[in-house]
Amino acid sequence: MTSTWTALADPHRRAMLELLREAPRPVSELVAHTGLSQPGTSKHLRVLREAGLVVSRTEAQRRIYALDVRPLVELDAWIEPYRRRWERSLDALERHLDRTSTPTPVEG
Repeated sequence: MTSTWTALADPHRRAMLELLREAPRPVSELVAHTGLSQPGTSKHLRVLREAGLVVSRTEAQRRIYALDVRPLVELDAWIEPYRRRWERSLDALERHLDRTSTPTPVEG
């Protein structure tokens, strides 16, 4: 089973997720937008599907892929404590800079 991290590590797969974030798309559209071959695109889609990041459905002769955000929600929840720590650090830096900076004289 492919992990979310492994699936997101590849820039082509991230580009496909960006396209699927806009709307569900058939493989042929993903091929046209990414410039990858059809077999290459299908390989990347398989990795994304195994990671649970995309789902597919069949319409006539076409397979339509759509984004499944559930793994991304889990990833966001895991990242949240780090984000809060980073924001606290940036807030502390801003307060420090506000205290230590000298006003710039206005020329006129």
